[in-house]
Amino acid sequence: MPQDIGGGEGKVLYIDTEGTFRPERCVMIAERFAMDPNDVLDNISYARAYNTEHQSKLINEAQKILHESKHALIIVDSATALFRTDYVGRGELSERQQQLGQFLRSLMRLADTFGCAVLITNQVVADPTGSSFGSSIKPIGGNIIAHASQTRLSLRKGRGSSRCCKIYDSPNLPESECTFSITSNGIQDSEDA
Repeated sequence: MPQDIGGGEGKVLYIDTEGTFRPERCVMIAERFAMDPNDVLDNISYARAYNTEHQSKLINEAQKILHESKHALIIVDSATALFRTDYVGRGELSERQQQLGQFLRSLMRLADTFGCAVLITNQVVADPTGSSFGSSIKPIGGNIIAHASQTRLSLRKGRGSSRCCKIYDSPNLPESECTFSITSNGIQDSEDA
């Protein structure tokens, strides 16, 4: 989509670590914006990662793809899932964090080199130390994810079909929260739904 109507004027590179990418959802979004669904799908460079080594290799291969055509966005869904399964237990925590940090630095280098945005999703885990007044969940990846991210959003289910998005941490945005719904037409403000 052109920038003057909110687009990025570039392709999307999508790395899927959990098998959750749904092309049919992209078709629905394309139809909402009166775009050709086949053109939209042709502008998504998709790869499925099966372990952390493969995930890092895909980032290295992404550099070749980004040289060939303009990509406006890189999505990694989820950046931490495979690190959790490949590095299990406290004995491997240091190695996991080191490898995760290298992966995130590679992503930052791609963003800086090619001028594209990066969106990563992250898993959360129950935090047994959370007080009854604080959050009982925390993001996986600890300080490695926190320091590699510019703006962090926390998403959660609201009432009924609504969802809540909170700016969790940002260098230039105040803490804020909004409510929205995900419909077949895309994201809608809860007040409009």
